[in-house]
Order: sequence, then structure tokens, then C-alpha cells
Amino acid sequence: MASNRNTVIRSLHDLGAAAWFGGNLMGAVGVNGASKDVKDPAERAAVASAGWARWAPVNAVAIGAHAVGSIGIFLANRDRVRNQPGAAANSVIKSVLTVAALGTTVYSGILGSKIATEGGSAPVEGGTVPASGTPDQVAKLQQQQRILQWVTPALVGGIIICGAQQGEQQRASEQLRTRGLSAVKDAASRVSKLAA
Repeated sequence: MASNRNTVIRSLHDLGAAAWFGGNLMGAVGVNGASKDVKDPAERAAVASAGWARWAPVNAVAIGAHAVGSIGIFLANRDRVRNQPGAAANSVIKSVLTVAALGTTVYSGILGSKIATEGGSAPVEGGTVPASGTPDQVAKLQQQQRILQWVTPALVGGIIICGAQQGEQQRASEQLRTRGLSAVKDAASRVSKLAA
């Protein structure tokens, strides 16, 4: 008897999203926050950039794992997504959030590289907070980064919430309820056609 379990792809999906979310949240709070504690203001941006550079390869693997898991889950559940009320809408919202989170992750990486290059030795208050002596261009980059450091985990948090909702949609009680609603709609449609 063949198994219809998708443990591996679900694990890739969930662990990838968890690492993506947690790593970015920790980076915003821990790496960028701790950079303010570096005594020399001219080293703060470099320290924050070094921390994020170390995280980048792990983040890329996490995002890749999540993407593979997402595609696998979609393929395994395509009939349910097509037929169950609410499943397609959830999938579309989750896809939009994923594309947006990928965009903010990439853009944040670009900003981080520019901050490291242009402001590596500039005095700053922290990884995303300019000081009075921070060059204008670096300060602008930091201000953008200060916003994105919270946008990415918020978007990935939305992805995780959509995944939780998808799990709820797969409960047997939900399947029975939606099948029952579909049967009632089909019967009503047939009756209205006969009456016409």
C-alpha cells in the first residue's frame, strides 16, 4: 500500500521558513542591536555586516529548503487546492508573501553590501542607525535597512501563518465539511436546472 505522507517536503517547508524567520528576526534584534555595543563607532557597521555575511549562506539554504518544500506541498495537494474552498486563496496569498519576502531579503542583502562597502569605517550608532558623523549616503542606506529588517520577518511570519492555516484545512473535519458543502451546492444546482 502506497503512503500519501509528505513528511520530507513538509519538513523542508517548515524548517526552511522557521530558519528564514528566526534568522532575520535574530539579526534585527541581535546582530544590529549588538553592533551598538561595539566601543569604536567606526567598527559598528563592519561588525554588523560581518554578522549578516556569516548568516547569508545559511539563510540562502533555508530559503531554498522552504521553496522546495512549498513546491512539493503544492504538487502533492494540487487537487485539494483546486477543489477545496479557501485553499486556492490561501495558496495565492502565501505565494505573494513568499515573492515579497524574497524581494525584501535580496534588497536587504544589497543594502547590507553597500553599507559594508561605503560605510565600513564610517562612524555609526549601530548597524542600521546612523550617527551625526555618518556620511549622507550611508545614513540613507541604513535608514532603508532599518525598515527592511522588520519587513522581512513580518512577511515570513505571514507565510508561516498561511502554512498553519493550510494544515488546518487538511484536517479530516474540514475535508468532510467542505465536501458536504460541495455536495449541497451540486444538489442545489441540479435541482435548479431541473426546475428551469
